[in-house]
Amino acid sequence: MAAAISTPLGIARPPLPYGRRIELPGRGTTFVREVEGPPGAPTILLLHGWCASAGLNWRHEFEPLARHFNVIAPDLRGHARGLRTRKIFRLADCADDCAATLEQIGTGPVIVAGYSMGGPIAQLLWRRHRDLVDGMVLSATTMGFMPKRVVRRAYQAWMFGAAAGVRALSVTPLLPGLPALNMATKSMPAWAAAEVRRHDWRMIVEAGQSISTYYAGRWISEIDVPTSMVVTEADHGVPADLQLATAAAIRGATVHRVGQGHLACATESFAEPFVGACLDVLDRVR
Repeated sequence: MAAAISTPLGIARPPLPYGRRIELPGRGTTFVREVEGPPGAPTILLLHGWCASAGLNWRHEFEPLARHFNVIAPDLRGHARGLRTRKIFRLADCADDCAATLEQIGTGPVIVAGYSMGGPIAQLLWRRHRDLVDGMVLSATTMGFMPKRVVRRAYQAWMFGAAAGVRALSVTPLLPGLPALNMATKSMPAWAAAEVRRHDWRMIVEAGQSISTYYAGRWISEIDVPTSMVVTEADHGVPADLQLATAAAIRGATVHRVGQGHLACATESFAEPFVGACLDVLDRVR
């Protein structure tokens, strides 16, 4: 692994692939990190989780994945350098952003890999743009994050109020008490804190509400591409039973277990099982 890189501000960060801005006609400008794989390699699209970015979520996976794939990893709308809009955040719009990105780059069909919030976006990309998806890898995610109605309604009401308040203020405040909004602290590496500070927090709050309302149980069994599920067995954010139920609902989905929690992607040890799940899907796509 290459040595850490020092940014113009003197902040050391792990080696990350270069990124570029891409104009999506009629949508806005997004930011994508890319790594070229071997000649003729298939393409994998990496979709990060809530409050993360492509760099934060996938920093340990870029290098090992690039031995087998061309890698594309966008910052999703509202996150880090991702697309900005005054429209209300919707997971479906994120899926459409991804489709537009693939069309602008000219990838053709890809294997899409989603982590946490990226999982629903991957599922929606398949549903809304089936011609662009050859396979799917789902990690620390589910077909519905809040199956218990009482909890879901309470969370949705709280998030709705927070989103309405932030939008009414038309500012980007740090809202105390919201999980993950206080990430940019002394305990976080400076480069990661700088990445988090790029978020549009109005869109982040709205993303939290959109996640809480997501449920694909009515159609997830229709997924017809090779799929792998990386289950984070010690996950308190997305319990393992929800992850396993999602895998069971998708015909032929394979399960790859890791004994880690919801932030497994932040550890180097996550790369091996994750890449293994991606290669499992690739073997079945071919």
